[in-house]
Amino acid sequence: MPSEVITVSRLILDQLKREGVRTVYGIPGGPATPLFDAFHDEPALRLVAPRHEAGAAFMALGDARVRGGLGVCLLTTGPGAANAITAVAAARADGLPVLVLTAQTATSSFGKGSLQDSTESGVDTVALFRPVTKMSAMLANPAAAGSVLRQALRIALTGRRGPVHLSVPTDFMRRPAVGESAAPGMYRSEPRLFDRDAVRRCAAVLLDARRPAALAGHGVNLAGAQAELLELAELLWIPVATTPKGKGAFPETHPLSLRVFGLASSPCSERYLLDEGTDALLVLGSSLHENSTSGWDPRLGAGLVLQQDIEPAVIGRNYPVAVAMAGDAKTTLRELLFELRRRLARGESPAAGARGAFARFKAGVPSFLDPAAMASDAVPIKPQRLIAELDAALPGDALIFLDVGANTLWATHYLTATGRNAFIHNWGEFAAMGYGVAAAVGGKLAAPERPVIAIVGDGGFAMAGMEVSTAVTENVPVVWIVLNDARLNAVYHGQAMQYAGRTIGTEFRRMDVAGVASALGAWTRRVLHPGDLAAAVAAALASGRPAVLDVRVDAAEAPPIHSRVRALDKLFAGDNK
Repeated sequence: MPSEVITVSRLILDQLKREGVRTVYGIPGGPATPLFDAFHDEPALRLVAPRHEAGAAFMALGDARVRGGLGVCLLTTGPGAANAITAVAAARADGLPVLVLTAQTATSSFGKGSLQDSTESGVDTVALFRPVTKMSAMLANPAAAGSVLRQALRIALTGRRGPVHLSVPTDFMRRPAVGESAAPGMYRSEPRLFDRDAVRRCAAVLLDARRPAALAGHGVNLAGAQAELLELAELLWIPVATTPKGKGAFPETHPLSLRVFGLASSPCSERYLLDEGTDALLVLGSSLHENSTSGWDPRLGAGLVLQQDIEPAVIGRNYPVAVAMAGDAKTTLRELLFELRRRLARGESPAAGARGAFARFKAGVPSFLDPAAMASDAVPIKPQRLIAELDAALPGDALIFLDVGANTLWATHYLTATGRNAFIHNWGEFAAMGYGVAAAVGGKLAAPERPVIAIVGDGGFAMAGMEVSTAVTENVPVVWIVLNDARLNAVYHGQAMQYAGRTIGTEFRRMDVAGVASALGAWTRRVLHPGDLAAAVAAALASGRPAVLDVRVDAAEAPPIHSRVRALDKLFAGDNK
């Protein structure tokens, strides 16, 4: 029997359903409308129309990060596609699988100068997306739509995941596409690879180490390997720090936690990893870039480095490694646990020192840079006090989205990862402002049962705050906490530290954030005094509506940006050590 003939649009939507996609984020435009029209006959897929194409792509990132599956955005040709480039680049940097579908002008108009022509004769969107995706292609034959789409999804969802882009000419969207959608297992694998020999060598080094430590990165969170990391730490009693993007991979309430190392470091992690003579450092799911190494501090690699990453090309890139473990973090940790238990069962024992020594170390080193400010009653509110109040007010299972800016630094340093909450941000290798504002909407739609809190600065809110209107329209109850200080404050203080107090381009007239959000239809409240945040957060969550808290904070407080400033000083001087 011949295969049923369906349209290209119908096949695309059917394949997305097979991949478990529930929501597509997109803004219509003339050439894209045939594909948008197909959603009328597809109740299983929800179409959310944001206020800007960057918002659509950021929401797809948030969806992908929370669900652990494919995020999808659908955009029209020309500027509709170009507007999403920043967000797609963020997906590439973070290893998030996002399918970017863009429309293309009709094939009959190629080369004629049609409006928003996105072929080689105009602004070539396929070429535009190529540097920021794992694959960028245009569908050249409607009959091949199924195979080309599945190739894109195979690339997005295997190995180190990432975004892919497919441009679809508008005249192809209603044409026949031979064949049907396919179950994921029929066209792609989900290998959980590990290197057995490297795992054995890693186990031997860890057992021989007298002062081992672990540094857990973003890859642990992406792989869902938090439980295995906790089990390993407790098995050998190994202290664990996380990179800024790895925050949440290990509970900071645990006696073995060193909290965050790198950007917005804890004094505890800096002292232990840099000054205390660690002889074996197990690096999990981190490429050891600038923000995760305190500006490539050479002391971090003073002992043996044991590095695991799903991308072999980043292993040993910045620090020489004694053991290189290419593969999936969860599988590698499981195999490492198996190997260690086998060795312990046959009589081997860890060489690491007594547990009491580490407890005494932690008791003598503060976890925070400025504990006194966390209890300050000053007005405007000290950011440290704000985050301390938020720490106490947040539901234990909250999904916490952080935008890029001083707010990220305050939250990374002072909020506490409990093992149930999750910290989602893009300040790693890319750092796109606006991410945390919009991605939180996609995160909430991906996990409607969990409270979603977005901590953003007024600068980031100015860039993407119109997506509050999207949340209102779609009834997506995200709570945005906006640190209102009338500055791009991380840059302001960075400039002041490096240029003898001189700053430029970082200050603006204070916005009435609550007024803007109220005009967009959100539930709002101004928070002006210490002690008021907990009640405001509780009321915002209880409202069941999109909510914006406009929090006036003390702009004079410098965020914990010390490692970034040190790294910039080295870069300005051309120092690569």
